Amino acid sequence: MSALLRLVSRSAVAILAIGITHAAFAVDALPDARFVGFVQEANDFQINSSRMALQKSSSEPIRGYANRIIIERAAIAEIMAKGRSEAGVSYAPTPGGARPRHADVLDRLGNLQGSEFDIAYANAQLAALIEAVDQVGAYSQSGGNANLRRVAQEAFPTLQAELEHAKRIAGQ
Repeated sequence: MSALLRLVSRSAVAILAIGITHAAFAVDALPDARFVGFVQEANDFQINSSRMALQKSSSEPIRGYANRIIIERAAIAEIMAKGRSEAGVSYAPTPGGARPRHADVLDRLGNLQGSEFDIAYANAQLAALIEAVDQVGAYSQSGGNANLRRVAQEAFPTLQAELEHAKRIAGQ
C-alpha cells in the first residue's frame, strides 16, 4: 500500500472517530436554575437580534425568519415562565460576568449594515440555535425537574425547526 493511500486511510478513520466521539459525548443537562437562565438568555438574544434584523435588513428571507423567531420565542418564554413557576425554580444567569452571554454579538450586529449584517445575523442565529437544541434536547431527556423537562420537551420541536430554517438562511 502506498504511503499516500495509508495516510488517506488513516485520515478517514480519524475523521470517523472524531464524528463518533462527538456523538458519544452528548451534552449533559444543565442544573435546573441554570437551564432556566440559559433558555431566558437564549430567548432574549434571539428576540433582540431579530428585532434588530427587522430594522436593519432588507432581505425578505431574513425578515421572515426574524418575525418567526420573535413570535416563537415569545411563546417559549411564556411556557418557560409557567413551568418555572410550577417547578419553584429561580432564574440563574450564566456564570462568569455581569453582561449577558450574547451581549458582544448584539453589539457587533448593531455596528453592521446591509449584507454584512444579514450574514452575521444568520450565522449568529445558527450558532445560538445549535447550542439551544443541544441544551434543550439534553434537558428534555434527563433534566432534574419534571415540570421543566415537560417545557423542554414542548419547546424542542420548535427549536429543531428554527435550526433547520437558520441553516437555510445561513446558506448551509
